[in-house]
Amino acid sequence: MEKQIKSLVSDLFDVDVKSLSLKSSPDDIEKWDSLGHMNLVAALEEEFEIELSDEDIDDMANIALVINIVEGKIL
Repeated sequence: MEKQIKSLVSDLFDVDVKSLSLKSSPDDIEKWDSLGHMNLVAALEEEFEIELSDEDIDDMANIALVINIVEGKIL
């Protein structure tokens, strides 16, 4: 799951996957702005066939939290 989400983030925001950590966030990734965040939400929903709530979307503040939220939706 972590590798899959980091790969998605890497592709979406055009950053090297090796530079990403669980703490990577919009503060570290230039293209992870409000529009980028919504693109990430759409990509996650499509990739994992899930639906994220407004609360989930607001809580996705770093990669670790993204992983936890997605895992909670598919388990």
